[in-house]
Amino acid sequence: MSAKGIRIERLSKRFGEGDTAVLALKDVNMHVAPGEVVGLIGPSGSGKSTLLKCLGAVIDPTSGRMILDNTVIYDDGWKVRDLRALRRDKIGFVFQAPYLIPFLDATDNVALLPMLAGVPNEEARQRALDLLTALDVQHRAHALPAQLSGGEQQRVAIARGLVNRPPVILADEPTAPLDSQRALTVIGILNDMARRFEAAIIVVTHDEKIIPTFKRIYHIRDGVTYEEAGEGRGFT
Repeated sequence: MSAKGIRIERLSKRFGEGDTAVLALKDVNMHVAPGEVVGLIGPSGSGKSTLLKCLGAVIDPTSGRMILDNTVIYDDGWKVRDLRALRRDKIGFVFQAPYLIPFLDATDNVALLPMLAGVPNEEARQRALDLLTALDVQHRAHALPAQLSGGEQQRVAIARGLVNRPPVILADEPTAPLDSQRALTVIGILNDMARRFEAAIIVVTHDEKIIPTFKRIYHIRDGVTYEEAGEGRGFT
Protein backbone atom coordinates (compact mmCIF):
# COMPACT_ATOMS: atom_id res chain seq x y z
CA MET A 1 0.00 0.00 0.00
CA SER A 2 1.15 3.56 -0.69
CA ALA A 3 1.43 6.12 2.07
CA LYS A 4 -1.82 7.79 0.99
CA GLY A 5 -4.68 7.13 3.36
CA ILE A 6 -3.77 6.16 6.91
CA ARG A 7 -0.76 4.13 7.99
CA ILE A 8 0.20 3.45 11.61
CA GLU A 9 3.41 1.63 12.50
CA ARG A 10 4.24 0.32 15.99
CA LEU A 11 2.30 3.10 17.67
CA SER A 12 2.32 3.13 21.47
CA LYS A 13 0.80 5.41 24.07
CA ARG A 14 1.71 5.33 27.75
CA PHE A 15 -0.07 7.29 30.44
CA GLY A 16 1.89 7.99 33.61
CA GLU A 17 5.34 6.89 34.68
CA GLY A 18 6.95 4.18 36.78
CA ASP A 19 4.82 1.68 38.68
CA THR A 20 1.61 3.56 37.89
CA ALA A 21 2.18 3.72 34.11
CA VAL A 22 -0.55 2.36 31.86
CA LEU A 23 0.28 1.29 28.31
CA ALA A 24 -2.94 2.16 26.48
CA LEU A 25 -1.60 1.30 23.01
CA LYS A 26 1.02 -1.37 22.36
CA ASP A 27 2.84 -1.36 19.00
CA VAL A 28 -0.33 -0.80 16.98
CA ASN A 29 -0.12 -1.36 13.23
CA MET A 30 -2.97 -0.35 10.92
CA HIS A 31 -3.58 0.80 7.37
CA VAL A 32 -6.64 2.26 5.68
CA ALA A 33 -6.55 2.92 1.96
CA PRO A 34 -8.08 5.95 0.23
CA GLY A 35 -11.71 5.18 -0.53
CA GLU A 36 -12.00 2.66 2.31
CA VAL A 37 -14.17 2.62 5.43
CA VAL A 38 -12.76 0.38 8.18
CA GLY A 39 -14.39 -0.56 11.46
CA LEU A 40 -12.55 -0.44 14.79
CA ILE A 41 -14.24 -2.41 17.55
CA GLY A 42 -13.36 -3.50 21.05
CA PRO A 43 -14.59 -3.39 24.65
CA SER A 44 -14.68 -0.21 26.71
CA GLY A 45 -11.20 0.78 27.84
CA SER A 46 -9.48 -1.20 25.09
CA GLY A 47 -7.76 1.82 23.53
CA LYS A 48 -10.12 2.72 20.68
CA SER A 49 -10.61 6.37 21.60
CA THR A 50 -6.93 6.76 22.55
CA LEU A 51 -5.95 5.56 19.09
CA LEU A 52 -8.31 8.01 17.38
CA LYS A 53 -7.04 10.88 19.54
CA CYS A 54 -3.44 10.07 18.59
CA LEU A 55 -4.35 9.89 14.90
CA GLY A 56 -6.28 13.13 15.19
CA ALA A 57 -3.29 14.94 16.74
CA VAL A 58 -5.34 15.56 19.87
CA ILE A 59 -2.96 13.76 22.25
CA ASP A 60 0.72 12.88 21.91
CA PRO A 61 1.70 9.25 21.24
CA THR A 62 4.67 7.89 23.16
CA SER A 63 6.39 6.22 20.20
CA GLY A 64 5.80 4.89 16.70
CA ARG A 65 4.97 6.38 13.34
CA MET A 66 1.82 7.81 11.72
CA ILE A 67 1.37 8.79 8.08
CA LEU A 68 -1.73 10.61 6.83
CA ASP A 69 -2.27 11.33 3.14
CA ASN A 70 1.40 10.93 2.18
CA THR A 71 2.57 13.11 5.08
CA VAL A 72 4.55 11.72 8.00
CA ILE A 73 2.86 13.50 10.88
CA TYR A 74 4.54 11.60 13.74
CA ASP A 75 7.80 9.63 13.95
CA ASP A 76 8.79 9.36 17.60
CA GLY A 77 7.77 13.03 17.73
CA TRP A 78 5.53 15.38 15.77
CA LYS A 79 6.78 16.18 12.25
CA VAL A 80 4.06 18.72 11.44
CA ARG A 81 4.59 22.23 12.75
CA ASP A 82 0.96 23.40 12.81
CA LEU A 83 -1.21 20.66 14.30
CA ARG A 84 -4.26 22.91 14.34
CA ALA A 85 -4.04 23.40 10.57
CA LEU A 86 -3.53 19.65 10.16
CA ARG A 87 -6.73 18.93 12.08
CA ARG A 88 -8.66 21.61 10.18
CA ASP A 89 -7.54 20.74 6.65
CA LYS A 90 -6.72 17.03 6.66
CA ILE A 91 -8.89 15.34 9.30
CA GLY A 92 -12.64 15.20 9.69
CA PHE A 93 -13.88 14.37 13.19
CA VAL A 94 -17.24 12.86 14.05
CA PHE A 95 -17.79 12.18 17.75
CA GLN A 96 -20.59 10.58 19.72
CA ALA A 97 -21.37 13.95 21.35
CA PRO A 98 -22.14 16.61 18.73
CA TYR A 99 -20.24 19.58 20.28
CA LEU A 100 -22.19 22.11 18.23
CA ILE A 101 -21.68 25.85 18.74
CA PRO A 102 -24.85 26.93 20.56
CA PHE A 103 -25.26 30.39 18.99
CA LEU A 104 -24.87 29.21 15.35
CA ASP A 105 -27.67 27.58 13.40
CA ALA A 106 -27.25 24.14 11.84
CA THR A 107 -26.05 25.52 8.49
CA ASP A 108 -23.40 27.78 10.00
CA ASN A 109 -22.22 25.05 12.40
CA VAL A 110 -21.38 23.00 9.31
CA ALA A 111 -20.17 25.90 7.14
CA LEU A 112 -17.79 27.35 9.74
CA LEU A 113 -14.86 25.01 9.02
CA PRO A 114 -14.69 25.64 5.26
CA MET A 115 -15.09 29.37 5.95
CA LEU A 116 -12.07 29.20 8.28
CA ALA A 117 -10.18 27.37 5.52
CA GLY A 118 -10.87 30.22 3.09
CA VAL A 119 -13.90 28.92 1.20
CA PRO A 120 -16.28 31.79 0.25
CA ASN A 121 -19.25 32.06 2.59
CA GLU A 122 -21.94 31.20 0.05
CA GLU A 123 -20.04 28.18 -1.25
CA ALA A 124 -19.44 26.99 2.31
CA ARG A 125 -23.14 27.32 3.16
CA GLN A 126 -24.11 25.47 -0.02
CA ARG A 127 -21.76 22.61 0.89
CA ALA A 128 -23.36 22.57 4.32
CA LEU A 129 -26.90 22.51 2.94
CA ASP A 130 -26.03 19.70 0.50
CA LEU A 131 -24.79 17.55 3.39
CA LEU A 132 -27.73 18.43 5.64
CA THR A 133 -30.01 17.37 2.80
CA ALA A 134 -28.15 14.08 2.35
CA LEU A 135 -28.55 13.45 6.08
CA ASP A 136 -32.29 14.28 5.96
CA VAL A 137 -32.07 17.28 8.26
CA GLN A 138 -32.29 20.11 5.72
CA HIS A 139 -35.63 21.21 7.21
CA ARG A 140 -33.70 22.17 10.38
CA ALA A 141 -31.05 24.17 8.51
CA HIS A 142 -31.86 27.41 10.37
CA ALA A 143 -32.47 25.89 13.80
CA LEU A 144 -30.12 26.47 16.73
CA PRO A 145 -28.65 23.38 18.43
CA ALA A 146 -30.97 23.77 21.45
CA GLN A 147 -33.93 23.47 19.07
CA LEU A 148 -32.70 20.17 17.60
CA SER A 149 -33.32 16.67 18.88
CA GLY A 150 -30.32 14.57 19.89
CA GLY A 151 -30.43 12.65 16.62
CA GLU A 152 -30.67 15.86 14.60
CA GLN A 153 -27.71 17.33 16.46
CA GLN A 154 -25.65 14.26 15.65
CA ARG A 155 -26.50 14.42 11.95
CA VAL A 156 -25.43 18.08 11.88
CA ALA A 157 -22.17 17.07 13.58
CA ILE A 158 -21.61 14.37 10.96
CA ALA A 159 -22.14 16.92 8.19
CA ARG A 160 -19.57 19.18 9.87
CA GLY A 161 -17.01 16.36 9.90
CA LEU A 162 -17.49 15.77 6.17
CA VAL A 163 -17.80 19.33 4.88
CA ASN A 164 -14.11 20.07 4.25
CA ARG A 165 -13.81 16.86 2.21
CA PRO A 166 -10.82 15.77 4.30
CA PRO A 167 -8.63 12.86 3.14
CA VAL A 168 -8.94 11.30 6.60
CA ILE A 169 -12.15 10.96 8.63
CA LEU A 170 -12.17 9.67 12.22
CA ALA A 171 -15.61 8.74 13.51
CA ASP A 172 -16.12 7.76 17.16
CA GLU A 173 -19.51 6.03 17.61
CA PRO A 174 -21.17 8.22 14.94
CA THR A 175 -24.41 6.22 14.80
CA ALA A 176 -24.94 5.63 18.53
CA PRO A 177 -27.94 7.99 18.91
CA LEU A 178 -29.58 7.02 15.59
CA ASP A 179 -32.23 4.46 14.72
CA SER A 180 -31.41 1.58 12.36
CA GLN A 181 -32.49 3.28 9.14
CA ARG A 182 -30.63 6.52 9.83
CA ALA A 183 -27.56 4.65 11.10
CA LEU A 184 -27.31 2.77 7.82
CA THR A 185 -27.91 6.02 5.93
CA VAL A 186 -24.97 7.62 7.74
CA ILE A 187 -22.68 4.68 6.97
CA GLY A 188 -23.83 4.82 3.37
CA ILE A 189 -22.88 8.49 3.23
CA LEU A 190 -19.47 7.76 4.74
CA ASN A 191 -18.90 5.05 2.13
CA ASP A 192 -19.97 7.43 -0.63
CA MET A 193 -17.64 10.16 0.66
CA ALA A 194 -14.80 7.66 0.88
CA ARG A 195 -15.26 6.67 -2.76
CA ARG A 196 -15.96 10.14 -4.18
CA PHE A 197 -13.14 11.96 -2.41
CA GLU A 198 -10.72 9.06 -1.81
CA ALA A 199 -11.00 9.57 1.94
CA ALA A 200 -9.69 6.97 4.37
CA ILE A 201 -12.23 6.50 7.16
CA ILE A 202 -12.02 4.75 10.54
CA VAL A 203 -15.29 4.16 12.38
CA VAL A 204 -15.15 3.21 16.07
CA THR A 205 -18.39 1.49 16.95
CA HIS A 206 -20.30 -0.90 19.18
CA ASP A 207 -23.33 -0.60 16.89
CA GLU A 208 -24.28 -4.09 15.71
CA LYS A 209 -26.50 -2.54 13.02
CA ILE A 210 -23.51 -1.25 11.05
CA ILE A 211 -20.77 -3.81 11.78
CA PRO A 212 -21.90 -6.06 8.88
CA THR A 213 -21.28 -3.19 6.42
CA PHE A 214 -17.49 -3.16 6.92
CA LYS A 215 -15.25 -5.06 4.52
CA ARG A 216 -12.37 -4.90 7.00
CA ILE A 217 -12.44 -4.70 10.77
CA TYR A 218 -9.72 -4.03 13.31
CA HIS A 219 -10.28 -5.42 16.78
CA ILE A 220 -8.49 -3.81 19.71
CA ARG A 221 -8.12 -5.30 23.17
CA ASP A 222 -5.75 -4.17 25.91
CA GLY A 223 -4.15 -1.75 23.44
CA VAL A 224 -3.30 -4.42 20.84
CA THR A 225 -4.96 -4.63 17.40
CA TYR A 226 -5.62 -7.48 15.04
CA GLU A 227 -7.39 -7.45 11.69
CA GLU A 228 -10.11 -9.62 10.20
CA ALA A 229 -12.17 -9.54 7.04
CA GLY A 230 -15.63 -8.13 7.58
CA GLU A 231 -18.85 -9.21 5.91
CA GLY A 232 -18.96 -6.05 3.80
CA ARG A 233 -22.48 -6.85 2.76
CA GLY A 234 -24.05 -3.44 3.32
CA PHE A 235 -22.45 -1.40 0.53
CA THR A 236 -20.59 -2.04 -2.69
